[in-house]
Amino acid sequence: MKTIFEKSNGIDGINLTDNVENIDFLPASFIKDSAVGLPQVSELEVMRHYKELSDLNFCIEKGFYPLGSCTMKYNPKVNEFLSSLEGFNLHPHVEDSMAQGSLKLMYNLQEALLKITGMDAITLQPSAGAHGEMTGMMIIKKYFDSIGEDRKKVIIPDSAHGTNPASAKMAGFDIVEIKSNSKGQVDIDALKAVLDKDVAAIMMTNPNTLGIFEEGVKEISDLMHENGSLLYYDGANFNAIMGYTNPKLMGFDVVHLNLHKTFSTPHGGGGPGAGPVAVVEKLKEFLPTPVIAFDGKQYYRNYNLKNSIGSVKDFYGNFSVLVRAYSYILMMGKNLKHASENAVLNANYLKEKLKNYYDLPYDEPCMHEFVITGERQKHENGVSTLNIAKALMDGNTHPPTVYFPLIVHEAIMIEPTESETKEKMDEFVETMISIAKEAKTNPEQILSAPHTTPVKKIDEVTAARHPDLNYIS
Repeated sequence: MKTIFEKSNGIDGINLTDNVENIDFLPASFIKDSAVGLPQVSELEVMRHYKELSDLNFCIEKGFYPLGSCTMKYNPKVNEFLSSLEGFNLHPHVEDSMAQGSLKLMYNLQEALLKITGMDAITLQPSAGAHGEMTGMMIIKKYFDSIGEDRKKVIIPDSAHGTNPASAKMAGFDIVEIKSNSKGQVDIDALKAVLDKDVAAIMMTNPNTLGIFEEGVKEISDLMHENGSLLYYDGANFNAIMGYTNPKLMGFDVVHLNLHKTFSTPHGGGGPGAGPVAVVEKLKEFLPTPVIAFDGKQYYRNYNLKNSIGSVKDFYGNFSVLVRAYSYILMMGKNLKHASENAVLNANYLKEKLKNYYDLPYDEPCMHEFVITGERQKHENGVSTLNIAKALMDGNTHPPTVYFPLIVHEAIMIEPTESETKEKMDEFVETMISIAKEAKTNPEQILSAPHTTPVKKIDEVTAARHPDLNYIS
């Protein structure tokens, strides 16, 4: 076998090394003096090898995936087919006149999302939820700059997603945290105590990360607006309310949506995201450009927003994700509200089935997700929430989100979504009850889990103290 830099007759007499005569610029360690030594195998054997590797991975097509606050709903395969249609395979620099179909799809998606959220204007550019958050906070900052107010604070509940304070901080704000009340909701008295003319906004998720609807959201909205402040809606949990209410009705001024959660794009399989940001009328001039517009004859990218924060994503976002989301909305139509109601029904069903076996920190009706804890198991038998999560892996179930939200010790956040059947949820309940019972009678079985996965229980302490960061070729 010839090395890559060795003289060769190449293919059909073409010298493959004509353009690599001078290799002095390469370090000596990069130059091979012998054959690579790759195994000689057939295409069929290579295919089988990678199929075996893929079978080791857990995915939503294999089993239950109740990953709380991430809405790991099933992604219909028709979405994948539609997003791969040849007409959508356009060069990103193509002229608007040659991309009318794609621009029309984006425009229609904008209009659909505005109707669903109740908002007045929107951008599809941001490529993920946290990216949408930062975009929204940049809009809020530019708004206050435009009216000559240098507001420095953003209020964030202690149950918030961790990206909220990070996004606000990156946009130049100081963070003020407020505590939750005994019902797991924003403590309005605590809000009043920190609300002053230096507050630009509050960032909220409704329902919040505990899966509880914020009953005082209208009062919070009135307090903020009376103070000249704005409200930001983290749309990560929008899967619980679409078709029943919307951020505009609650009094929010800015909202981001996770298309890769609520609108069934590849997030459930670990794919790319999209985080459109919608705003009320007075904020639309601050949206990133371009926005997709229609003049009655042609769809086009509009760069003419005098106070725009500028572009936040090259080539107008993750286009294939937008196609998938639009497909899902067209398929569901008015049935989007049924997705929400089934997600809420499924979560409440699981909560009632499990609350006698695990601690329930807030015994309130939940929305699309709920939080139980492994506190009882930890104190009685030394079985932690992490142990419970690993034991679930033996039951063909992806572990839920654990240790979040941070205000709940030993938290287990469970979200079944609307996608799962009662039979599959009953299997999950049986597995969870079995783990709770075994934690009492035979805790070592749980402490040593998982037993059936390709990788068994690892030594977390050693892994944390002595991480192996070397790459071995």
